[in-house]
Parts: sequence; C-alpha cells; structure tokens
Amino acid sequence: MKLPNLKSISEGKRTKSDKKSSGRLVDIDMNPVVDLAFLLLTFFMLTTTFRQPQAMELVMPAKALDEAVEQEQPIKESKAMTIVMIEDNRIFYYMGISEPEVFESSYNSNGIRSILLEKGREIPDLVVLIKAGELSNYRNLVDILDEMAITETKRYALVDFSATDRKLIAEFL
Repeated sequence: MKLPNLKSISEGKRTKSDKKSSGRLVDIDMNPVVDLAFLLLTFFMLTTTFRQPQAMELVMPAKALDEAVEQEQPIKESKAMTIVMIEDNRIFYYMGISEPEVFESSYNSNGIRSILLEKGREIPDLVVLIKAGELSNYRNLVDILDEMAITETKRYALVDFSATDRKLIAEFL
C-alpha cells in the first residue's frame, strides 16, 4: 500500500491513491464544543458546595433573667485541675489550688489527653480551669477545648491568667 503524498493533498492536487477518497477535506467547527465545555464548567462551579465552614460547639451557661451578677460556685480543692498555657506551645497542669505541684505536659494524645482521662476516672466531678498566658496562641486554646470534648470533660472554665500562675511555672522557664 502506497501512502499519499501529504504535500499534494495540502495543495489540493490529487494523486492516483486519492481517487478512493471523496476529494473533500473535512473541517470540524470546534466552537460549539468549547461553548458546551464552558457551560458545563460554569454549571458545576455554581452548583457545587465547596468546603463548609466548621464551627466549634461551646456550651455556655444560660443567664438567669433575675440575676444581674454571676455567682461563682465554690469548687472543692481536691476536684480542681488547672491547665496553664504559655508561649512556645508549652502547657502545664496542677491539681488543687493552694501550694500545688506543677507538671509540664504536651498537646499530643500521650500528653494532656491521657492525663485528663486518668484524672477523670479518679475524680468523678473533675473541674478543669483553663488559663491562657498573654503570649500563648489561639491554636493552643482550641486544642485544649478539643481535648475537653474528646475526653468528655463536663465541667471546665476559661479563667484569667494570674501572677500566681506565673510564679508557679517560673521554675520551668
């Protein structure tokens, strides 16, 4: 089988082997295909739901209408655990309130999560006080709130960081 001469086809000349063809070159208009592609692209972009915003659920106490001032409930010292977060992603915890022994931990599952699970088993009505230092970052606070949800800690509160807390963790700095 002899191949046709491409130069003669492009110039419109016919060779002996071209006699089998109809003699017309096929020209396909691609404009409708491109239009359809853009219509489909636009349709799917407008109808697709992109990433939904994720919100963290926080349970806030309901305020009584009759009480204008919040009343603090006293906590037994034996049921209080304090978590202190400072700069450089460091976290400390201690049990009790007066003259506590301070321990350093980490944000991973073998760190603060295991401690919260252990203390939650030991103390049924554990109350966790979360204190964020001035230079601690927002991500650490979110991580601790996630740990509260994961460990199913029912009672926790965000408390102001005090100078007493700074003195307690001064030996680690």
